[in-house]
Amino acid sequence: METVLIQINNSKAYRLLEDLEDLQIIRVLTKSIQQDQKLSEKYAGKLPSDVADELQEYITQSRNEWTNRNI
Repeated sequence: METVLIQINNSKAYRLLEDLEDLQIIRVLTKSIQQDQKLSEKYAGKLPSDVADELQEYITQSRNEWTNRNI
């Protein structure tokens, strides 16, 4: 058996899959819809704290340089 991931673009396609499942040709494993997740939640804790601290320092320095620039 092989498992594949598909995207349903039309309600008719989903009905076809249900019919195939009723005929025991395929088995639908999940019927749930993925919820959108905020990027801040998705990537929370992915960056090591030391790298995050260095990045935050760099951002702060860049903002200060931008604010104090002479034009």
